[in-house]
Amino acid sequence: MIHLDGNYLEGGGQLVRTALALSAITGQPFEVDNIRKGRKEPGLKAQHLHCIEALKKLCSAEAEGVELKSERIVFTPHKIVPHTVSIDIGTAGSISLLLQSVLLPAMLAGGKVRLKIKGGTAGKGSMTFDFFKEVIIPQLKRYADIDVKLVRRGYYPKGGGEVDIKIKGRFTMEDRDSAPKINLVQQGKLMMIKGISVASADLEKGQVAERQANAAKQVLSKLNVPVKIESHYTDTFSTGSELTIWALFSKHEDELDIQNPMIIGSDELGEQGKRAEIVGENAAKRLMAEIEKEACVDSHAADNLAPIIAVFGGEIKTADITNHLKTNIYVIENFLG
Repeated sequence: MIHLDGNYLEGGGQLVRTALALSAITGQPFEVDNIRKGRKEPGLKAQHLHCIEALKKLCSAEAEGVELKSERIVFTPHKIVPHTVSIDIGTAGSISLLLQSVLLPAMLAGGKVRLKIKGGTAGKGSMTFDFFKEVIIPQLKRYADIDVKLVRRGYYPKGGGEVDIKIKGRFTMEDRDSAPKINLVQQGKLMMIKGISVASADLEKGQVAERQANAAKQVLSKLNVPVKIESHYTDTFSTGSELTIWALFSKHEDELDIQNPMIIGSDELGEQGKRAEIVGENAAKRLMAEIEKEACVDSHAADNLAPIIAVFGGEIKTADITNHLKTNIYVIENFLG
């Protein structure tokens, strides 16, 4: 039984989510206490319960302490069985964060897995689903065929977002040594910036999506590369907006490397009282800072990729070693040495 201190460094839900994923793929049970001990409201939140429930469905796991505000859980996985897993978070809880627990086990399931998830597609403290789709997923396609469909966007407080993901892995834990390695250590040549600026339909009159996009374009124009940011409006249960932008690099002159993609991302959430122009400027300035530090993986993507390179091998260069990343390394070392 692996024991983890839930109050280690960052002391958030990230530790639990990563532990669930690594427990499922290695078959090792774990116990974690002091969950989110230093937070204003310690213990498990609703989205963490749904992470556990998703893994219970995927690998017929047994779990103790699965209740709101619980500061201790014991999780015992069994064999991962490829099938369709449906999860309704029931709130605007982050779909992207839930996928941190479920996606890696689904990739190593030895068959086809379908994930149908309802919840939030953009929220405080989590990457937007567009970031997950455009920055994280391209790195994972080395190891699995992944088809991602965003059915509906969902914002706080009602959520109601919906995604449908089909995964067919090419490797198992037994043959993972033959898998390609991530090698993201040289930034290469900046080719273009792409992005998606989205707002709920009730914000169209105020041109919120266009204003977010235009503010970002103005900042990014200094880079002297094409900047293509789409603007969309969508029907949602709650008012909201978001901007996701990503930079594409090439190792070889004027040719993007599809096999080993170099992508750095940034996102920003709109909030009541925050001008659309500020949303655009914040996202763009953060992306500029990552590029200027010669990062190959942005600081938010790095902690998501840490379990991937731990399992399959590889190397990344990131701008900052965050506490989120250090926390993931702590969990990884407990499961994988």
